[in-house]
Amino acid sequence: MSGNSRKAAAVLLSGGLDSMVTAAIAREQGFAIHALSIDYGQRHRIELDAASVIATKLGAERHVEISLDLRKFGGSALTADIDVPKTGVADDIPVTYVPARNLVFLSLTTAFAEASGARDLFIGVNALDYSGYPDCRPEFIESFAATANLATKAGVEEGAPFHIHTPLQNMTKADIAREADRLGLDSAWSWSCYDPLPGAQPCGACDSCRLRRKGFSEAGLTDGLMYPADAPPIQGENV
Repeated sequence: MSGNSRKAAAVLLSGGLDSMVTAAIAREQGFAIHALSIDYGQRHRIELDAASVIATKLGAERHVEISLDLRKFGGSALTADIDVPKTGVADDIPVTYVPARNLVFLSLTTAFAEASGARDLFIGVNALDYSGYPDCRPEFIESFAATANLATKAGVEEGAPFHIHTPLQNMTKADIAREADRLGLDSAWSWSCYDPLPGAQPCGACDSCRLRRKGFSEAGLTDGLMYPADAPPIQGENV
């Protein structure tokens, strides 16, 4: 429990748009935000700077950043010398998938929550516009929640099970952009691009940029991030 009357919630805060909206929803629901960010050797480490900004803007009670160098494993365009695709959103699991990332990250968030006295976890996974990542599906979240409550003192001995909140689970990227607007968030606080250009500019062409740009376009909203003038057209737009 936090030092005031609000319940503590452990929020996995990457610094991306989805995690920012998720953290803001947790705050709106009355939780005190205990944010966890993970430096896993990602090529887009600029998202960690965004996470720090978001935690401050949302008045997080605590923001912890830990290091876990997944570059030693490789196996992903985000953690190894593999080109980030720029030709469009993949139909299958893309090379930007980091092996078992959400499984590892949720395990760390559960440990963080238990140590913080929190029993509510928030994660911004999304099963609709999610780039095909298997660890964003509701089946995974449900299974992990059961495992967490079998593997922790809180779940087994204290009878205080963890609850994993996935408020964006059934939202499209356009829905998420609208939710950010409703919550009064500045999208420029967040970062989504997998392959930043010099000068901390998003590339506009990786699948994460494409999904984000398409979401804001469909929502009829302006993204606070500035994309290159030669970024590929947004899918569905007339050119």
